Amino acid sequence: MPANRRHRLIRLAALTCLILVLSACGSGTQWRSPAKQHIVRAGETLYSIAWRYNKNPTDVARWNRLGDGSLIFPGQVLRLTPPPGTTTRSRPPVAKSAPKPLPKIPAGPAPGWAWPTGGRINVEFGGKPGTGTGVLINGRSGQAIRAAASGRVVYAGGGLIGYGQLIILKHNDTYLSAYGYNASLLVKEGESIRTGQKIATMGEGPERKARLHFEIRRNGMPVNPRQYLPAR
Repeated sequence: MPANRRHRLIRLAALTCLILVLSACGSGTQWRSPAKQHIVRAGETLYSIAWRYNKNPTDVARWNRLGDGSLIFPGQVLRLTPPPGTTTRSRPPVAKSAPKPLPKIPAGPAPGWAWPTGGRINVEFGGKPGTGTGVLINGRSGQAIRAAASGRVVYAGGGLIGYGQLIILKHNDTYLSAYGYNASLLVKEGESIRTGQKIATMGEGPERKARLHFEIRRNGMPVNPRQYLPAR
């Protein structure tokens, strides 16, 4: 093979590798890769961070001894795994300088769920298009989005890749629900919300269709909403 052609092939291979690396770094899937810590960025909350990594925000607060988790700041490093010695009960730390065991959080009961909007489920849990972590409910642009259960707004914004304008409600230390692809958000973080209260209006989801992304998480992990929503 001529030297010039060989050099061109080498440069092409190097360029291809560089493009693949940059594409991986820029994709939204980077949040799904295993991670042991996260550096807080401006505008992030404990709940938005926990949501990215499929973690229970209550656990993240306990692992970092944050209290209710409201006092985090840009540049702060949060651990995303339990501290050493806190996962086993049979062998408590014996060193005097070891941290005290973290308190156990009791499981909260499932609330009485209601449908967040009218319309049929177009994409089931785990399906595509979408994030696969919830269901997509068809509707019309501007349609009312309502709280599926009473709770408190712990996130309202557009900072989470793949969800559009998103609202996250905390119902207790076990259950959260999320409402994505909204056109407008009608509530703010910290507000107490009752079941059936209008919290947003429907916007466009995948394929530029009017849809609601609805998600329920139990202890930080997505679960199939059909298991909880009443028959209709």
